[in-house]
Amino acid sequence: MREQAAWPLVDEVTHTPREALDARLPELRQLSSATGTLELIVVRPTEDARETPATAELTTEDGLVGDRWRSTRTLVLPDGSPDPDNQLTLMSSHMLGLIATRDRWPVAGDNLVVELGLDAETLPAGSRLAIGSEAVVEITEEPHTGCAKFSARFGSDALKFVNSPEGRALRLRGINARVVTPGRISAGDAIRRL
Repeated sequence: MREQAAWPLVDEVTHTPREALDARLPELRQLSSATGTLELIVVRPTEDARETPATAELTTEDGLVGDRWRSTRTLVLPDGSPDPDNQLTLMSSHMLGLIATRDRWPVAGDNLVVELGLDAETLPAGSRLAIGSEAVVEITEEPHTGCAKFSARFGSDALKFVNSPEGRALRLRGINARVVTPGRISAGDAIRRL
């Protein structure tokens, strides 16, 4: 059964100030990109809806089954089909924990919230991650950057932080990925770099 809630898309609590975020950079730099855990699965069936199932299916055709990725036409191939290089978005639970309480993580809009370092140096495009016992995803070149929605939800300081030069190098806003081996995934699954 899927949990679905109408999370408020604009945070009503005080946003984390930039100074507090900058102070946490050392711990964000230390995150391992070799192994981690899938903390949360977020399916976006429509623009502002979020479902947080305990388990989900990844396929090469649909990405995260039930997500609106196929119907989103922001990035398309020359033949008009959706670009698989942005099938999935992953974001670090450590970064999200600095800007939102866990119950608000789904509003970020990322499909997989992971306890894992996502920095470009140790996890470059083309790197593959096994999630659970079946699924494998590949990190793509397509950058995942913060936007006006991210700023409205988490504050302008959070947006400036993730889009700073170091924030981009650490990929604090997250990464894009494509499914290369389909399979069932569950919150709590181990993640390992292949």
